[in-house]
Amino acid sequence: MTVKREIMVPGLSAPISHYCDATVWGDLVFVSGAAPVDSAGKLVGTDDVAAQCRQVLANLGACLKAAGSDFAHVLKVTVYLTNVHDRHKINPVRQEFFGAAKPASTLIEVSRLAFPGMKIEIECVAGIPR
Repeated sequence: MTVKREIMVPGLSAPISHYCDATVWGDLVFVSGAAPVDSAGKLVGTDDVAAQCRQVLANLGACLKAAGSDFAHVLKVTVYLTNVHDRHKINPVRQEFFGAAKPASTLIEVSRLAFPGMKIEIECVAGIPR
């Protein structure tokens, strides 16, 4: 019988609503949208979308690790940007974290995100290696 496991990652800021950092179902982990905030919930990177992306991916990595996965096992990524033209600024940062792995990916431009000043949010689905 498959059991759902909800994960709250120590060291990440508390969710701003009724959700967990990640959910595990079988061999899959679904990671909630990661924000560019530090452990106190303070925005990192101000107007620098690459710095924000680096913080987002660090937070995403912490969630993946807590679930028993990593960037090499990410299957699908959804990136939300407030300015689609920032794509070229975040791509090198994504490559730092993903290395040779190339998950399926969707990029969506949005008018705004949950925190004032937020330029990027990323969610993902990953496999858990056995």
